[in-house]
Amino acid sequence: MKSDIHPDYHEIKVVMTDGTEFTTRSTWGKEGDTMTLDIDPKSHPAWTGGGHRLVDTGGQVARFNKRFGNLKLG
Repeated sequence: MKSDIHPDYHEIKVVMTDGTEFTTRSTWGKEGDTMTLDIDPKSHPAWTGGGHRLVDTGGQVARFNKRFGNLKLG
């Protein structure tokens, strides 16, 4: 490998939204910095499944069905 072309890879502390902490290696910040997360897998609906349902607020499904509802294959 070429020397002096790679970023510094060091240990940082990561604080999750519930206050738990862990140490990992990263190129973010500098040695010993603390990264505080606003969104993490313990709190974000993409990972937790969320309790929300998607609602067709703009009528996009109705508009699609109106345009292509009569389309028949074959």
